[in-house]
Amino acid sequence: MPADQPEWIAHAQRALGENVRGARVYANLTQEELAHRAEIDRSSVQRLEGGHNDVRFSHLLRVADALNVTLAELMPRVTARRVQGDGP
Repeated sequence: MPADQPEWIAHAQRALGENVRGARVYANLTQEELAHRAEIDRSSVQRLEGGHNDVRFSHLLRVADALNVTLAELMPRVTARRVQGDGP
């Protein structure tokens, strides 16, 4: 993560990764299987789930499609520099 990355963005990336991992586990898929279905590298799935960096929008769309969920279901709710579930 870049040094100038605000913590609220890093938190949102981690929440997105947790949502992807949860959907993948619910679908009973390995990272490799999800990568194959989404037509992306397994390392991209690993980075996405780890919340370590920005991801391509096209990868998010492919992952959502491969998991048969909407992109909205994977995205954490972020408003005014806050991720839903954080304090005020």
